[in-house]
Amino acid sequence: MPPSLSHTRPRGLAIWLIVFGVIGWWAAYSLTMERFHLLADPDAIASCDFSPLVQCTRNLESWQGSVFGFPNPILGLAGWVAPVVVGFAILAGARFARWFWLLFAAGMTFAFAFVVWLISQSIFVLGTLCPWCMVTWSVTIPAFYAVVLHVLRAGILPVGTHVRTASDRLMSWVPLMAVVSYAIVAILAQWRLDVLGALF
Repeated sequence: MPPSLSHTRPRGLAIWLIVFGVIGWWAAYSLTMERFHLLADPDAIASCDFSPLVQCTRNLESWQGSVFGFPNPILGLAGWVAPVVVGFAILAGARFARWFWLLFAAGMTFAFAFVVWLISQSIFVLGTLCPWCMVTWSVTIPAFYAVVLHVLRAGILPVGTHVRTASDRLMSWVPLMAVVSYAIVAILAQWRLDVLGALF
């Protein structure tokens, strides 16, 4: 059964990709500027440093903050352009080939896995909650869910009808799935870092 028009031109997904992409890019830009500021003046205090728990500096200056040999936010500056471009292209009437969607989904899967790893490092190793990092987490998670579910529901991956139908139904549940994911992160942060105790 061929995918419906809403699946080949998913306008709702396009709008979300643009929103997620703009927010993610701004977070990456802000973190990049903070990193440049710290490089120029090692004694400076980042504007996103609010307390020993809520801060950017420890994350930016750690090896986890430059996994590939350059600051992680630079990945975001480059990577978040893709969802914005894809979203606007869909709204303009573009229909992408199967290989493109597979590459795009692979990129979002990498971003999601990287964010999950960064969350674990932030909570369990560095013991901090970086504000701009959390903004990045908050948009990467639902963007990943939405793209993967679209790839499944549209039959871009060779899955059965039941999987496609279930993925189509789950698409409307992406916001709730994201909220549940945020809650899991919050519970882990509270358990490990006693966030409420530090705030009050």
